[in-house]
Amino acid sequence: MIVLGIETSCDETAAALVEDGRRILSSVVASQIAEHKIYGGVVPEIASRRHSEAISAVTQEALSQAGKTLEDVSAVAVTYAPGLIGALLVGVNFAKALAFSAGLPLVPVHHLRGHIAANYLSNPQLEPPFLCLVVSGGHSHIVQAETYTQLRVLARTRDDAAGEAFDKAARAMGIPYPGGVELDKIAETGDASAYRLPRPKVTGSPLDFSFSGLKTAVLNLLHNAAQRGEAVSVPDLCASYRKAVVEYLVDHFRLAARQPGTKQLAAAGGVSANRLLRRNLSSLSQELGLPLSIPELSLCGDNAAMIAAQGFYELRAGHTAGTELNAFAQREIGLDYSKLT
Repeated sequence: MIVLGIETSCDETAAALVEDGRRILSSVVASQIAEHKIYGGVVPEIASRRHSEAISAVTQEALSQAGKTLEDVSAVAVTYAPGLIGALLVGVNFAKALAFSAGLPLVPVHHLRGHIAANYLSNPQLEPPFLCLVVSGGHSHIVQAETYTQLRVLARTRDDAAGEAFDKAARAMGIPYPGGVELDKIAETGDASAYRLPRPKVTGSPLDFSFSGLKTAVLNLLHNAAQRGEAVSVPDLCASYRKAVVEYLVDHFRLAARQPGTKQLAAAGGVSANRLLRRNLSSLSQELGLPLSIPELSLCGDNAAMIAAQGFYELRAGHTAGTELNAFAQREIGLDYSKLT
C-alpha cells in the first residue's frame, strides 16, 4: 500500500510516498530557512504564502521521483495539527482537494505522531510498545506508544519546549537562525563545565519538564556579564547550556524508562538530531540494557515521509476524514477522530 504524505506545519513544504509504512519511495522537502533567516525566525504569513506557491510542484516531484502516479496511491495523509494555523490550512486544503478529486481516502495525521513514526522508516524492525522521548521546537513529551495508533503522554513541558529553549538561548548569544542547530555545532568546540546552570524541577510531577528557568538563567548570565563588562565565551556557554538541557531530558527519560514493562526506547523530533542527546541516549540504552531507536538525521526534522508512514497505520485503524477536515494550531497527541472539524 502506497501512501502520499503532505506536511506543511511550519516552514517546510514536503511531500513523500511511502510503501506499507516502512519504505520510502520518494521524499521532497522545500525549505524556507534562507528566507526566514533574515528575520531571525519563522514569519507565519511568509510561511503560508511559500507553502501555497510550492505545494503543487513538491507533490508532483514526489510522484515523479517515485515513478508513480495518483493511480498508484492508496491514500493521502496530511498533517492537520499542531503547527502554524495558516501553514497547516494550506496542506489540509490541498490534501482534501487532491483526495476528493482522485477518489482516495483522506487520512489526518498528528504532527508528533508523525515524528514518532520516523523511527519505523529508520528502523523497520521497531514495533510497539516502546517509550519515546519526543523533542522538537514546539514540544517536549515522553510518550508511551502502546500500539501504532494508541499513544499515551506520560510527561510534557510546562512552558517552553527543548527546541524553543535552544533557539532562544542561541539568539541571545548572537547565533543566527536556525539557532538550535548552530548552537549544537558550536558546543562541540566548547568546555561544558565552564558555566554552572540550574536543573529545574516541577513539584509533584517528577517526569514533567520546565525549560523557562534554564533559558532565563542564560539570559541573566549574559546580561550580568554585559553590565560588568566581562567577556563571555560563546563556545563554552553553548556547551554548558547544551549539557544542561540534554542531561535534564535524559534524566527524566531514564526515570520514565525504569517503570515496569519498558522494553525498548526511542527518540523523535528535530532536537533528536542534537549530537550530545544522541550520544547520551545511546549511553542510557547501554546502561538500562534496552534497545534504542533514533531516526536518521534526514528524518529528524519536518518531512512528509514520517506523515505518510503514520498515515499508513492510521488508515489501517480506520482513521479517515472527509472534506470537513479542519486544521488545529494545538491538539493533543491522543486525538479523538470524531472531533476533526
